[in-house]
Amino acid sequence: MTGPTGTTGSRGGGTADGSHAIEAYGLTKSYGKPAVRVLDGLDLRVARGTVFSLLGPNGAGKTTTVRILTTLTEADSGSARVAGYDVVAERSAVRGSISLTGQFAAVDETQTGEENLRMMARLSGLSRAGARRRAGELLERFDLTAAARRPVRTYSGGMRRRLDLAAGLVGSPEPEVFFLDEPTTGLDPRSRHGLWDVVRELAASGATILLTTQYLEEADRLADRIALLNRGRIVAEGTAADLKSRVGGHRLDLVLTSSEAYLRLAGRAVHHSPETLTLGLPTDGSAAQVRALLDEVDPTGHAIERFSLHSATLDDVFLDLTSNAPTTPEASTHV
Repeated sequence: MTGPTGTTGSRGGGTADGSHAIEAYGLTKSYGKPAVRVLDGLDLRVARGTVFSLLGPNGAGKTTTVRILTTLTEADSGSARVAGYDVVAERSAVRGSISLTGQFAAVDETQTGEENLRMMARLSGLSRAGARRRAGELLERFDLTAAARRPVRTYSGGMRRRLDLAAGLVGSPEPEVFFLDEPTTGLDPRSRHGLWDVVRELAASGATILLTTQYLEEADRLADRIALLNRGRIVAEGTAADLKSRVGGHRLDLVLTSSEAYLRLAGRAVHHSPETLTLGLPTDGSAAQVRALLDEVDPTGHAIERFSLHSATLDDVFLDLTSNAPTTPEASTHV
């Protein structure tokens, strides 16, 4: 590996059918005594050249999945291939084909941005001149040229994340698969949007990206496909539109007149706001179904104070598919 942020090297030899950059079958992983199962037979396939987002509540197994796929942890059972290589039998080849960016920037704060990149480039085998040239290219590409000779400790959170991503690209050729484990955690909205642009640029270059995130809007905007992970299993997968259609495509928000009415209808809702006595019910958005739904839930005309119709969001999908389902804590999984 070329440091904590990631690895670079030659591209892999392809999966069995050549169309998937990541394949995992039946992955299980438990931690602790007594054992707490974090992954429970996980199956996952990510097509080459796509952005794939892994969503799930805290403790669902997202970071453990990334650690297994990037060879930092071994599964208890199951198998996985990344860039065509087995993550156990061909660990070095996997590491030579990926870049990993964890939840916290893994760069040397005492060095300048330029020094960090030149060091990574030298560790990856480039000559002094080649390392200097590559660092300059990446600083320009990630809009860090003006800050190149400043210590990293003076960088903003967004600048550190961009430098972290740049460090994973110092080798030649660039990595085939990028693992971004909650890369925008803690960033302000402006920095988050800037990092989204970087992800889009990487995707446009043909890279495969596996993104875990706690921001559902992030997955909605960036991912070609999304998988929802809960209690160590994939409970839903598809495009954002596919997943939203599972909760009706639209949501009818009802502000109830009493707590009794709220409790009576809460079981069928995909959105809950007890503070405002508001529930969101799935609907296809048609006038006929909205009228029928209002008549059904409020036949006397006294339970609903007002209502509004919204397009369904990934939040609705997330809450619908993970509600009333306890999660298991991941054990020390920050990378």
